[in-house]
Amino acid sequence: MRLKHSAIAVVLTAMTALGTGLTSATAAQVTPGRHAGTPTHGASRPAAPTVEARGPGVFPHSVDYDPDSRKFVVGSLAHSTISSVGQDGTVRTLVDDKGLVSVQAVRVDSKRNRILATDVDYGLADRSAPATRFQVAGVASYDADSGRRLWYADLDKVASDGKQHLVSDVTIAPDGTAYVVDELTPTIFRIDCEGRASVLLRDDLLAGKLDIPGFLNDVGMSAVAWMPGSILIVAMADGSLVRVPVGHPEQAAKVQLSTGLKTITAGIRVLPDGSIAAVSSGLLSGQAAVVQRVRPAHHWKSATVTVTDSVTDPVTSAVTAGPRGTTYALSGGLAALLAGQPNDGFTLRQVNVR
Repeated sequence: MRLKHSAIAVVLTAMTALGTGLTSATAAQVTPGRHAGTPTHGASRPAAPTVEARGPGVFPHSVDYDPDSRKFVVGSLAHSTISSVGQDGTVRTLVDDKGLVSVQAVRVDSKRNRILATDVDYGLADRSAPATRFQVAGVASYDADSGRRLWYADLDKVASDGKQHLVSDVTIAPDGTAYVVDELTPTIFRIDCEGRASVLLRDDLLAGKLDIPGFLNDVGMSAVAWMPGSILIVAMADGSLVRVPVGHPEQAAKVQLSTGLKTITAGIRVLPDGSIAAVSSGLLSGQAAVVQRVRPAHHWKSATVTVTDSVTDPVTSAVTAGPRGTTYALSGGLAALLAGQPNDGFTLRQVNVR
């Protein structure tokens, strides 16, 4: 799939304004197993301020941190792979599942030694097809050590609505239940530990209102996080947040924010004190991504938003925990992918969330 000429021009303008922010590197070594190459004294090393990942062609959209291996985990919008990323920038393939099309969100579940990944099709991956563009919607679970697939939940089949889908993010509750949000329909899915999926909520409150000219219209839920008290906090691309009580999803309501999050809201991370770090995307804007901290009140019925940092790398799409209590933002080369251009790797950069 190729973008309309107007959208390509805007993407390239944004990339020029921000700079490529990517370093030339050799191809990544491919070695299964998330613990491969873990340094003996890695725990004593300070966290790198910037990780220039040597993974050309990976194009990750999301990232999570694995405290067991002390490495980051990323998916690939261009391929059906999940990879680990060391602090030295080394990228190693953990999963290469030919049954997937494109990996958007990844989530490490250390308690159960598994990795969850959402399966999508923008029409940009090497396994994309015209008939499956925005028709693929699934979540797969993998053993974190061997990369073996444990199960696959076909959410397009569960939704059974004949609509386009883009499962943008997944979060995991303490009991192992996964909750998944769809960027193109107002649907939140629930998946148990065995991969059995159902619809938790369909509500127009979750409908998309943001357009990306020449690419996607009515973009809605971009990220989700499970919070203590069995509450889901859903980040909408337009900068709003929605509070969904898991036990009573029909009581979903907008969080009253002191100011809206910067658009396009791309990713969120739950901080140790229960607040959230959110990052915007520079996609199509030519502006630096903005990092904001969201401090809740009254069990997330309201919240205060403050700007804490910015990221000038082109098109930031995610924010995650890192070693030693750090927070990193991901710039995965999305603008280059949309414009049909190669990349040499991707960047993880420490950001301030205080």
